[in-house]
Amino acid sequence: MHNNATQDPDLSLLEWYVMAGADEAIAEQPIDHFAKPETKSTPEKPVATVAIDSAQQPLVSAKSIEEDAHGIAKECNTLDELRQAMEKFDGCSLKKTAANTVFCDGNPDSDIMLIGEAPGMEEDRQGKPFVGASGQLLDKMFGAIGMSRAEDFYISNILPWRPPGNRKPSDMEVAICLPFILRHIELFDPKIIIMLGGTSASSLLDTKQGITRIRGRWQDIKAGNKTIPALPIYHPAYLLRQPQTKADTWLDLLSFKEKYQEIS
Repeated sequence: MHNNATQDPDLSLLEWYVMAGADEAIAEQPIDHFAKPETKSTPEKPVATVAIDSAQQPLVSAKSIEEDAHGIAKECNTLDELRQAMEKFDGCSLKKTAANTVFCDGNPDSDIMLIGEAPGMEEDRQGKPFVGASGQLLDKMFGAIGMSRAEDFYISNILPWRPPGNRKPSDMEVAICLPFILRHIELFDPKIIIMLGGTSASSLLDTKQGITRIRGRWQDIKAGNKTIPALPIYHPAYLLRQPQTKADTWLDLLSFKEKYQEIS
Protein backbone atom coordinates (compact mmCIF):
# COMPACT_ATOMS: atom_id res chain seq x y z
CA MET A 1 0.00 0.00 0.00
CA HIS A 2 1.32 3.40 -0.87
CA ASN A 3 1.82 6.13 1.67
CA ASN A 4 -0.48 8.89 0.48
CA ALA A 5 1.04 11.37 2.91
CA THR A 6 4.47 11.36 1.19
CA GLN A 7 3.59 10.35 -2.37
CA ASP A 8 3.06 12.95 -5.07
CA PRO A 9 -0.67 13.84 -5.11
CA ASP A 10 -0.92 13.69 -8.90
CA LEU A 11 0.51 10.15 -8.91
CA SER A 12 -1.84 9.09 -6.15
CA LEU A 13 -4.80 10.38 -8.18
CA LEU A 14 -3.62 8.45 -11.26
CA GLU A 15 -3.32 5.24 -9.23
CA TRP A 16 -6.82 5.80 -7.88
CA TYR A 17 -8.14 6.11 -11.47
CA VAL A 18 -6.44 2.77 -12.39
CA MET A 19 -7.91 1.02 -9.36
CA ALA A 20 -11.34 2.41 -10.35
CA GLY A 21 -11.00 0.91 -13.85
CA ALA A 22 -10.16 4.08 -15.77
CA ASP A 23 -6.99 2.64 -17.27
CA GLU A 24 -7.31 3.82 -20.88
CA ALA A 25 -6.95 7.24 -22.47
CA ILE A 26 -9.52 7.70 -25.24
CA ALA A 27 -8.33 11.01 -26.66
CA GLU A 28 -5.22 11.51 -28.76
CA GLN A 29 -3.98 14.16 -26.36
CA PRO A 30 -4.32 14.21 -22.59
CA ILE A 31 -7.03 16.47 -21.25
CA ASP A 32 -6.73 18.27 -17.98
CA HIS A 33 -10.30 18.23 -16.70
CA PHE A 34 -9.32 20.26 -13.66
CA ALA A 35 -8.02 23.18 -15.64
CA LYS A 36 -10.29 26.18 -16.09
CA PRO A 37 -11.56 26.54 -19.66
CA GLU A 38 -10.25 29.43 -21.63
CA THR A 39 -12.83 32.09 -22.39
CA LYS A 40 -12.26 34.32 -25.35
CA SER A 41 -14.26 37.47 -25.39
CA THR A 42 -15.17 38.37 -28.94
CA PRO A 43 -16.52 41.86 -29.41
CA GLU A 44 -20.02 41.96 -30.80
CA LYS A 45 -20.42 43.49 -34.21
CA PRO A 46 -22.27 46.79 -34.09
CA VAL A 47 -25.79 46.56 -35.45
CA ALA A 48 -26.75 49.31 -37.84
CA THR A 49 -29.99 50.97 -36.79
CA VAL A 50 -32.22 53.36 -38.66
CA ALA A 51 -34.30 55.83 -36.73
CA ILE A 52 -37.94 55.43 -37.78
CA ASP A 53 -40.82 57.30 -36.23
CA SER A 54 -43.15 54.31 -35.75
CA ALA A 55 -45.90 56.58 -34.51
CA GLN A 56 -45.96 58.68 -37.65
CA GLN A 57 -45.00 56.18 -40.35
CA PRO A 58 -48.37 54.29 -40.44
CA LEU A 59 -50.22 57.60 -40.59
CA VAL A 60 -48.20 58.78 -43.58
CA SER A 61 -48.76 55.43 -45.31
CA ALA A 62 -52.50 55.45 -44.61
CA LYS A 63 -52.77 59.01 -45.87
CA SER A 64 -51.10 58.06 -49.10
CA ILE A 65 -53.42 55.08 -49.58
CA GLU A 66 -56.43 57.25 -48.78
CA GLU A 67 -55.35 59.74 -51.45
CA ASP A 68 -54.94 56.91 -53.94
CA ALA A 69 -58.44 55.65 -53.13
CA HIS A 70 -59.84 59.14 -53.60
CA GLY A 71 -58.17 59.47 -57.01
CA ILE A 72 -59.36 56.04 -58.15
CA ALA A 73 -62.93 56.69 -57.02
CA LYS A 74 -63.02 60.11 -58.69
CA GLU A 75 -62.13 58.60 -62.06
CA CYS A 76 -65.17 56.31 -61.99
CA ASN A 77 -68.17 57.67 -63.90
CA THR A 78 -70.61 54.80 -63.43
CA LEU A 79 -71.49 52.37 -60.65
CA ASP A 80 -70.11 49.49 -62.70
CA GLU A 81 -66.79 51.28 -63.07
CA LEU A 82 -66.74 51.94 -59.34
CA ARG A 83 -67.44 48.30 -58.55
CA GLN A 84 -64.63 47.13 -60.84
CA ALA A 85 -62.22 49.67 -59.37
CA MET A 86 -62.99 48.52 -55.83
CA GLU A 87 -62.53 44.88 -56.79
CA LYS A 88 -59.05 45.73 -58.13
CA PHE A 89 -58.09 47.99 -55.23
CA ASP A 90 -55.54 46.40 -52.85
CA GLY A 91 -54.95 49.31 -50.49
CA CYS A 92 -57.10 47.97 -47.65
CA SER A 93 -55.82 44.93 -45.75
CA LEU A 94 -59.39 43.76 -45.10
CA LYS A 95 -59.62 42.62 -48.72
CA LYS A 96 -56.95 39.97 -48.08
CA THR A 97 -59.11 38.14 -45.53
CA ALA A 98 -62.51 38.70 -47.17
CA ALA A 99 -64.12 36.25 -49.59
CA ASN A 100 -65.94 38.90 -51.64
CA THR A 101 -66.15 42.61 -52.33
CA VAL A 102 -69.67 43.45 -51.15
CA PHE A 103 -70.87 46.33 -53.30
CA CYS A 104 -74.66 46.74 -53.20
CA ASP A 105 -78.12 45.20 -53.26
CA GLY A 106 -81.66 46.40 -53.82
CA ASN A 107 -83.28 48.53 -56.50
CA PRO A 108 -80.68 50.55 -58.48
CA ASP A 109 -83.45 52.87 -59.71
CA SER A 110 -84.60 53.80 -56.21
CA ASP A 111 -84.40 57.27 -54.66
CA ILE A 112 -83.54 55.83 -51.23
CA MET A 113 -80.04 54.75 -50.22
CA LEU A 114 -79.30 52.81 -47.05
CA ILE A 115 -75.69 52.71 -45.83
CA GLY A 116 -74.51 50.28 -43.18
CA GLU A 117 -71.14 49.57 -41.58
CA ALA A 118 -69.51 46.48 -43.12
CA PRO A 119 -70.39 42.99 -44.34
CA GLY A 120 -70.79 40.16 -41.87
CA MET A 121 -70.04 36.49 -42.36
CA GLU A 122 -73.11 35.70 -44.45
CA GLU A 123 -72.77 38.90 -46.47
CA ASP A 124 -69.15 38.08 -47.21
CA ARG A 125 -70.10 34.58 -48.32
CA GLN A 126 -72.91 35.71 -50.64
CA GLY A 127 -71.33 38.98 -51.79
CA LYS A 128 -74.43 41.03 -50.88
CA PRO A 129 -75.10 43.42 -48.00
CA PHE A 130 -77.63 42.69 -45.27
CA VAL A 131 -78.54 39.09 -46.06
CA GLY A 132 -77.92 37.62 -42.60
CA ALA A 133 -80.01 37.93 -39.44
CA SER A 134 -79.71 41.73 -39.34
CA GLY A 135 -80.69 41.91 -43.02
CA GLN A 136 -83.81 39.87 -42.36
CA LEU A 137 -84.76 42.27 -39.58
CA LEU A 138 -84.04 45.23 -41.88
CA ASP A 139 -86.47 43.86 -44.46
CA LYS A 140 -89.14 43.46 -41.77
CA MET A 141 -88.55 47.01 -40.52
CA PHE A 142 -89.16 48.55 -43.93
CA GLY A 143 -91.92 46.09 -44.67
CA ALA A 144 -93.73 47.58 -41.67
CA ILE A 145 -93.86 50.95 -43.48
CA GLY A 146 -94.85 49.41 -46.79
CA MET A 147 -91.43 49.26 -48.47
CA SER A 148 -89.30 46.43 -49.83
CA ARG A 149 -85.70 46.01 -50.85
CA ALA A 150 -86.58 44.81 -54.34
CA GLU A 151 -88.79 47.81 -55.11
CA ASP A 152 -88.06 50.75 -52.86
CA PHE A 153 -84.48 51.05 -51.61
CA TYR A 154 -80.83 50.42 -52.38
CA ILE A 155 -78.20 49.24 -49.86
CA SER A 156 -74.44 49.54 -49.48
CA ASN A 157 -71.84 49.79 -46.69
CA ILE A 158 -69.05 52.08 -45.58
CA LEU A 159 -66.63 49.16 -45.99
CA PRO A 160 -67.03 46.65 -48.82
CA TRP A 161 -64.92 44.00 -47.06
CA ARG A 162 -65.68 42.06 -43.91
CA PRO A 163 -63.45 42.76 -40.88
CA PRO A 164 -62.17 39.45 -39.44
CA GLY A 165 -64.46 38.14 -36.73
CA ASN A 166 -66.97 40.91 -37.47
CA ARG A 167 -64.90 43.26 -35.34
CA LYS A 168 -65.45 47.00 -35.45
CA PRO A 169 -63.44 48.53 -38.33
CA SER A 170 -60.51 50.73 -37.40
CA ASP A 171 -60.39 54.44 -38.12
CA MET A 172 -57.68 53.79 -40.72
CA GLU A 173 -59.80 51.20 -42.53
CA VAL A 174 -62.77 53.55 -42.58
CA ALA A 175 -60.65 56.45 -43.87
CA ILE A 176 -59.28 54.31 -46.72
CA CYS A 177 -62.74 53.10 -47.80
CA LEU A 178 -64.59 56.39 -47.30
CA PRO A 179 -63.72 57.86 -50.75
CA PHE A 180 -65.42 54.89 -52.39
CA ILE A 181 -68.72 55.21 -50.53
CA LEU A 182 -68.77 58.98 -51.05
CA ARG A 183 -68.33 58.46 -54.78
CA HIS A 184 -70.95 55.72 -54.59
CA ILE A 185 -73.41 58.27 -53.19
CA GLU A 186 -72.56 60.77 -55.93
CA LEU A 187 -73.07 58.24 -58.71
CA PHE A 188 -76.23 56.72 -57.27
CA ASP A 189 -77.66 60.21 -56.59
CA PRO A 190 -80.35 59.37 -54.02
CA LYS A 191 -82.97 61.81 -52.80
CA ILE A 192 -82.67 60.58 -49.23
CA ILE A 193 -80.17 58.54 -47.18
CA ILE A 194 -80.56 56.38 -44.11
CA MET A 195 -77.40 55.72 -42.11
CA LEU A 196 -77.58 52.39 -40.30
CA GLY A 197 -75.54 52.43 -37.11
CA GLY A 198 -72.84 54.47 -35.47
CA THR A 199 -69.97 53.76 -37.87
CA SER A 200 -72.02 54.81 -40.87
CA ALA A 201 -73.28 57.98 -39.21
CA SER A 202 -69.98 59.09 -37.67
CA SER A 203 -68.07 58.46 -40.91
CA LEU A 204 -70.45 60.23 -43.27
CA LEU A 205 -71.18 63.11 -40.89
CA ASP A 206 -67.60 63.39 -39.60
CA THR A 207 -68.70 63.46 -35.99
CA LYS A 208 -67.56 61.84 -32.76
CA GLN A 209 -71.07 61.72 -31.33
CA GLY A 210 -72.46 58.27 -30.71
CA ILE A 211 -75.52 56.87 -32.44
CA THR A 212 -77.63 57.16 -29.27
CA ARG A 213 -77.18 60.94 -29.38
CA ILE A 214 -77.78 61.56 -33.08
CA ARG A 215 -80.31 58.89 -34.05
CA GLY A 216 -83.61 60.28 -35.27
CA ARG A 217 -82.13 63.72 -36.01
CA TRP A 218 -82.05 64.76 -39.66
CA GLN A 219 -78.65 65.71 -41.05
CA ASP A 220 -77.26 66.82 -44.43
CA ILE A 221 -74.67 64.97 -46.49
CA LYS A 222 -72.87 66.76 -49.32
CA ALA A 223 -72.28 64.65 -52.39
CA GLY A 224 -70.69 66.56 -55.24
CA ASN A 225 -72.82 69.66 -55.82
CA LYS A 226 -75.83 68.26 -53.98
CA THR A 227 -76.94 68.25 -50.37
CA ILE A 228 -78.92 65.15 -49.41
CA PRO A 229 -81.07 64.79 -46.27
CA ALA A 230 -79.88 61.86 -44.17
CA LEU A 231 -81.30 60.16 -41.09
CA PRO A 232 -79.15 58.11 -38.67
CA ILE A 233 -80.94 55.17 -37.04
CA TYR A 234 -79.87 52.15 -35.05
CA HIS A 235 -78.25 49.29 -36.92
CA PRO A 236 -80.48 46.18 -37.11
CA ALA A 237 -77.72 44.16 -35.42
CA TYR A 238 -77.96 46.53 -32.44
CA LEU A 239 -81.72 46.05 -32.32
CA LEU A 240 -81.20 42.29 -32.13
CA ARG A 241 -78.99 42.80 -29.08
CA GLN A 242 -81.10 45.59 -27.56
CA PRO A 243 -84.75 44.89 -28.51
CA GLN A 244 -85.99 47.59 -26.14
CA THR A 245 -84.71 50.18 -28.65
CA LYS A 246 -87.09 49.01 -31.38
CA ALA A 247 -89.68 51.58 -30.26
CA ASP A 248 -87.23 54.41 -31.00
CA THR A 249 -86.47 52.91 -34.40
CA TRP A 250 -90.17 52.69 -35.23
CA LEU A 251 -90.48 56.43 -34.62
CA ASP A 252 -87.42 57.03 -36.80
CA LEU A 253 -88.95 54.98 -39.62
CA LEU A 254 -92.16 56.99 -39.43
CA SER A 255 -90.10 60.19 -39.57
CA PHE A 256 -88.26 58.86 -42.61
CA LYS A 257 -91.45 57.93 -44.42
CA GLU A 258 -92.94 61.36 -43.80
CA LYS A 259 -89.79 63.10 -45.02
CA TYR A 260 -89.58 60.94 -48.11
CA GLN A 261 -93.18 61.71 -49.05
CA GLU A 262 -92.42 65.42 -48.73
CA ILE A 263 -89.38 65.39 -51.02
CA SER A 264 -90.95 63.02 -53.53
